[in-house]
Amino acid sequence: MFRSLNNSHNVEDLRLLAKQRLPGPIFHYIDGAAEDETTYRRNTAAYEDCDLVPNVLAGVQDIDMSVTVMGQKLAMPLFCSPTALQRLFHHEGERAVARAAEKFGTMFGVSALGSVKLAEIGEMISTPKLFQFYFHKDRGLNAAMVERAKAANFDTLALTVDTITGGNRERDLYTGFTSPPRLTLKSLFSFATHPSWALNYFFREKFELAELKDYVEQGSNIAISIGDYFGGMLDQSMNWDDAAALKESWGGPFCLKGIMSVADARKAVEIGADAIMVSNHGGRQLDGSRSPFDQIAEIADAVGNDIDIICDGGIRRGSHVIKALAAGAKACSGGRMYLYALAAAGQPGVEKALGNLRSEIERDMKLMGVTHVDQLNRDMLRYR
Repeated sequence: MFRSLNNSHNVEDLRLLAKQRLPGPIFHYIDGAAEDETTYRRNTAAYEDCDLVPNVLAGVQDIDMSVTVMGQKLAMPLFCSPTALQRLFHHEGERAVARAAEKFGTMFGVSALGSVKLAEIGEMISTPKLFQFYFHKDRGLNAAMVERAKAANFDTLALTVDTITGGNRERDLYTGFTSPPRLTLKSLFSFATHPSWALNYFFREKFELAELKDYVEQGSNIAISIGDYFGGMLDQSMNWDDAAALKESWGGPFCLKGIMSVADARKAVEIGADAIMVSNHGGRQLDGSRSPFDQIAEIADAVGNDIDIICDGGIRRGSHVIKALAAGAKACSGGRMYLYALAAAGQPGVEKALGNLRSEIERDMKLMGVTHVDQLNRDMLRYR
């Protein structure tokens, strides 16, 4: 089947279009996960184990899907999770995603391993922006990243807490994926058979980790796998005291990304975090861990009145968002759901992905008999 952006009606269509357009190592970096990828598959399959129970005759002509998360008003209950290395997937990278997110009135998360400077993103869009912070061994680098995010008027800081070491991402071992891509006979063949990607990568601005290049060579000038970067550059002594100190240093809305247990959710409340992203890093870290959706209800029962809960991972359909909100999440976020689209077609691709999902959320709200996301509740769910 010939695939184009126009006939890409869902995340899987965009995934296949991305596969068509990217060299193998780059596609499999997006598409892959840890070890047997059991958790990666479970992240989406978990939604299939839960059924929706709709109400009817509810007068649903006018729908309001807006939410407020971490003090930020979003026009839809789904936002773009921070993801690394975006200019490897499309030459516009974070710029394309930022503009698309602004067009849909939702939040854009930018990774510390991003490929466009925070200052540029800050000047580019006025909609909510989240900075994903990785806690490095270099405390000077940590302090500099906080100050740069403040100067760029980022609204929220999210400390990623599930990358204390690198996950065993075996697809990357097989393909030899590194940042920046290492030139080998195998990779050169893959680049040559995808000339559009190769021309953009080799003849446009040099790829680099924009906020890290002045502090570390790895990832910008020295090729390294993401797993080795996490294992070698991040501070494995990071603890709850460090998280609390970072929150105080930041001084604004603060989120912990990678919380999966009720015990840790309670600790997040204790240190004064404004939100938690219930996430297993897209199945890319601990294979065999539980899916975010499977954890939402019990975490919401424990701390739902004290902190904003975001369900991060496995989102492929608007109905997945509906289920997560009904289970107790305040909003949802995802990475692959827009990264495939970025790789497929740049900003128009990300707009297509967000547009598809927004239409599905609106349609499903009407079919559920609700006019505002606050009306979704646990009574509308049945677990198999």
